[in-house]
Amino acid sequence: MPRFSVIVPAYKVQAYLPACLDSVLSQSYPDLELIAVDDCSPDACGALIDEYAARDARVKPVHLAENRGLGGARNAGIAEASGDYLVFLDSDDTLTPDALRAVADRLKETGDPDVLVFDYARTYWDGREVRNQLAAQLTEQGPAPFRLEDRPGLLRVLMVAWNKAYRREFVARHGFRFPPGYYEDTPWTFPVLLTAESLATLDRVCVHYRQRRRGSILGTTSRKHFDLFEQYDRVFAYVEERPELARWRPELFRRMVDHYATVFTKRDRLPRGSHGEFLRLARAHYRRYRVPGARLRLRHTLVRFGLHRTFRALQLAAAVRRRALKSAVWLVRAVRTAALGLHYRIQLRLPLRSDRAVFTAEEGRGDPAALEEAFRALVPRLSTAWIARPGQEHAVPPGPRRLRPGSAAYWTALARSRYLVADAAFERRLRKRPGQVFVQTQRGTPLGHAGLDLLERPAAARDTDFAELLRDVDRWDYVLSGNRHATLTWERVHPGRYTTLEYGLPRNDVLQRATAADVARLRASLGVPEGAVAILYAPARRDHRCTQRPLLDLERILRRLGPRFVLLARTPAPARGTRIIDVSGHPDPAALCLASDVLLTDYAPVMFDYAGLDRPIVVHTEDWAAYEAARGAYFDLRDFPPGAVARSEDELIDIFATGHWCGSRSAQLRAAFRERFCPWDDGRAAERVVRRVVLGETELPPVVPLADRTPAPSACARPQLVTVPQPSGPRPVTDGS
Repeated sequence: MPRFSVIVPAYKVQAYLPACLDSVLSQSYPDLELIAVDDCSPDACGALIDEYAARDARVKPVHLAENRGLGGARNAGIAEASGDYLVFLDSDDTLTPDALRAVADRLKETGDPDVLVFDYARTYWDGREVRNQLAAQLTEQGPAPFRLEDRPGLLRVLMVAWNKAYRREFVARHGFRFPPGYYEDTPWTFPVLLTAESLATLDRVCVHYRQRRRGSILGTTSRKHFDLFEQYDRVFAYVEERPELARWRPELFRRMVDHYATVFTKRDRLPRGSHGEFLRLARAHYRRYRVPGARLRLRHTLVRFGLHRTFRALQLAAAVRRRALKSAVWLVRAVRTAALGLHYRIQLRLPLRSDRAVFTAEEGRGDPAALEEAFRALVPRLSTAWIARPGQEHAVPPGPRRLRPGSAAYWTALARSRYLVADAAFERRLRKRPGQVFVQTQRGTPLGHAGLDLLERPAAARDTDFAELLRDVDRWDYVLSGNRHATLTWERVHPGRYTTLEYGLPRNDVLQRATAADVARLRASLGVPEGAVAILYAPARRDHRCTQRPLLDLERILRRLGPRFVLLARTPAPARGTRIIDVSGHPDPAALCLASDVLLTDYAPVMFDYAGLDRPIVVHTEDWAAYEAARGAYFDLRDFPPGAVARSEDELIDIFATGHWCGSRSAQLRAAFRERFCPWDDGRAAERVVRRVVLGETELPPVVPLADRTPAPSACARPQLVTVPQPSGPRPVTDGS
């Protein structure tokens, strides 16, 4: 008897069916049967199912003599099922990798409940992926299994059959079957959840819910949406037959009214001329199933009173109001833009203020934040301001005054501040004045191609305006560099008259100055358990991919490594798991480096910063060829790595499981990497920059040799993190040149 019976009904989905079936048969948990039901489909679905059955014995083909609809096809699949649990999957959707393994593990943890509810994500034709907005209802915190009374919020999660696993014996004992109709999921899911004696949740996306560009069944304009009334009649009939479920009538009533209001207000659902009839039936249902005292939302009054014409009049009035507001907003913006332009031109004619400095960073804080702190510490007379772009307010350091882009204060600061510091391009309309000093910090040491080298890399360059890039370069006075490799690269790909300051990267100063107490505080703030080995996973962006999903199955890796490891995931798509801490929105990468014990990356520049900490680094280079082809690389990372190199996920797991990640060979590779890319990162880079740029000093603080540096200690067990002697060779010059 298999653990899972995965039931896939198929009707006119020949373009999507192979991906659906492949997603099931490729699961890492193989104890399953796949019951593929050909619902008398007129296309090639039946032939495709037979082809899969011939290749894999786990596939049970079922061919129906006549079309029964989605509910009937599912019932036919249930009749053929022999697994412990039933899992329904629509034939244009897919299971995520390792979904069934995660479901099986959670079922075991919670004692085989009647129903397990898991999460899904909507996937769009353009590559976008949006997780269920009510994912918080699926938290695994608290006791499990539980009854619906303990977590009534589950009734607000999307009422579909395919986001749950059902114990087959439970389904058979209560005789649950799908009814015919358009909304067959409604009278299935409500009774199932109300009846289940044990429920559990899995906080993991297990299904990718495909949003078709055209052709979604429930998104079509049809009178079939009137089927909703019959389905809710079935739901309330089920409750009326079971007096013990009467307490759920208020919640079911609210859900019903909200469902009716949603269908009515959607423009693409009801045919022209049928809205009044739909609202009259909805009003009749409102009166029939009303529960006195049930709290309703404002939009529910539409159903209660059947205000069809009133609703249409309000819609028209709202449309007129929106158009008037849009015109007014456009006029106000035009006037404001003209006024700010005049204000900026006036400010350009006023004297520069030598005691003012403006800072900004494209992402997080980085080098500009470290320099801003050094400006205030070494030159107290200076007043600093930070440009806080929308959505980045959390990344603003605590010291400087905040400037909102586009405000009068913003334009005043750009026009009259002597020092402007940024890691990306400043405002395009900014005019550099005589006496102003522009400091370009860049964003770390380059591995992938940048600047003019992207002319031949359209995937990576995207919409880069190279003429504008060169105009911005012409405004730079100083460019920061952390090593000779970066210096030679920046001066070639950003040709200009600026001066390169090869003094180290200010953002890495904190890595040398932090203490063990700082590390412990940061780990506690992130929720890293005491004694755990914290892996910071920070992958690079893939220019050749629209979606930026992690290439690694992080949950599988942690399962294989055991409970001692936790993972700090700095990924574009937030990762989830019991031992995965999402730090994708954390504004301070340096804090994440300090809190971790080992860095797991691929081609991200953070590896050059992390090497200064003298902590283990593991690089995953499985798609190196694709990355190099799309972005280009200045050297082959596999030939000169900062630590152990994994060319596959299994090899990566082996590196951690065997301890190679922190072994002597990895330490030797890291030492050579540090010598080449971290010669100046001794904790005083920001000081050297400020003394040269602001104070005009030429005698700068000497560089601490690599062997004499004491970077912040790791919180991991000391015997595992062995530091080998630094390789011999010439040390960086210390005369500030």
